[in-house]
Amino acid sequence: MKKKKLGIILASVLAAGTFLSACISKDSATSEENGKNGETYEIKWYTIGTPQKDTEKVFEEVNKYTKEKINATVSMTQIDWGDWTQKSQVMINSGESFDIIFTNGTDYVQNAQKGAFLAIDELLEKEGKALKGVINPDLLEGNKVDGKLYGIPSNKEVARQDVYTFNKRLVDKYNFDLSKVQSLQDLEPMLKTIKENEPGITPIATFKAPVRFDYVFNAEMPFAFPFDGDTEKVINPFDTDTAMEQYTTMHEYYKAGYLKEDAATSKDSWPMDVENWFVRMGGSQPYADLLWSRSAKYEVVSVPAEEPTIINESVSGSIQAISATSENPEKAMEFLTLLNTDPYLRNLVDKGIEGTHFKLSDDDTIEDLPARIDGYNMPSYSLGNHFILHLYKEDPEDKWEKFKEFNASAIKAPSLGFKFNSDPVRSELASITNISKEFYPALATGSVDPAEYLPKFNQKLEEADLDKVLEEIQKQFDEWKSSQK
Repeated sequence: MKKKKLGIILASVLAAGTFLSACISKDSATSEENGKNGETYEIKWYTIGTPQKDTEKVFEEVNKYTKEKINATVSMTQIDWGDWTQKSQVMINSGESFDIIFTNGTDYVQNAQKGAFLAIDELLEKEGKALKGVINPDLLEGNKVDGKLYGIPSNKEVARQDVYTFNKRLVDKYNFDLSKVQSLQDLEPMLKTIKENEPGITPIATFKAPVRFDYVFNAEMPFAFPFDGDTEKVINPFDTDTAMEQYTTMHEYYKAGYLKEDAATSKDSWPMDVENWFVRMGGSQPYADLLWSRSAKYEVVSVPAEEPTIINESVSGSIQAISATSENPEKAMEFLTLLNTDPYLRNLVDKGIEGTHFKLSDDDTIEDLPARIDGYNMPSYSLGNHFILHLYKEDPEDKWEKFKEFNASAIKAPSLGFKFNSDPVRSELASITNISKEFYPALATGSVDPAEYLPKFNQKLEEADLDKVLEEIQKQFDEWKSSQK
């Protein structure tokens, strides 16, 4: 799941400036003594998600366990999805003292570069040593910023793979052959049939036309490395034949009525449990169709829209960072190590209390109890190592093995591990961000004619000093690439 909006994060972090150096100083003597004199240390942890009513009850059990294991307790505070970006950044900017915080994507990179997070390489060799044998090396290497690691990523799917997901009832009803779907263009015959025969169904649940590149920020911004050809030269992906082709196809679909008229501006998230769509697009993982079908309460079926690829966004989707203001980073790392290696603690934090929030069967599978759904429904992806979570009764026995195979099959993006420092071009990026917000949604949903609007978009980007930003990205990339040899 992707709750963040990278463009918003980029703009908010760029605006934050270089405030941190004065905010994160602390009394070294206090830090040295705190938690190291035999007293139990309280770990202050901020993470994302809707606050749950049973959190206090669950963490009473968590703290009994962590006190025994590492002589620490944990105070966990969730900040709701819609408030996360603003509230977490204000908290960081203020220099508030805390130990651990959820982070991801551009937010992680920018805050690491500005000194908000602690480089944890030495801690990983000591208090976190057990993690090195657990977490996929691509996650650890891919999240280094200027050669240092600033957080512990959730050990789960490493790769990104977009898929086209279809309402299986309609696929079966019209006997569609999904094996023929290799591209956006291949959808057309099916979309036409649905439009003509299913008045209550929108053929496309609004998605953006896929333009496949290795993006420096995100698909809305005009900076990317190609997957083919000269993969080490950053380009403007909107100034390519691929962009024109994909946006032209989407515009044809829009004119044919396959998307809603307000596709460019609509906030409709197209919840899967509402059966009013035929095809949608999004990131997948092994057995995702089973999960989505269970959630939707009707069957869906997917086909790949691309190969699995390990990109910076996919490895940085969920990270727990140690704050530079932590009074005891060693204890924070001990907790993160326990959370990611100890099945009892990992399932307790994620699923709640056995017998209260979930039922554990003799075969080690679980079923949710009503108290979990109503009182302790946590976002699993954000919390840590997936491979030690209990499987649900309905899950395939080989689920985690399939995740590992999926990770192993993925190709690595050209810029994997490269983290751009945007400070030298901050004002240019602010202007380019605004231009992208103006043009990208309409082009990517087919709402406007790309023959007219794509050249206008690129012209405005040029006027906003696009080339200066491209040159700075290329310079930093070349320096980074040389340091890898």
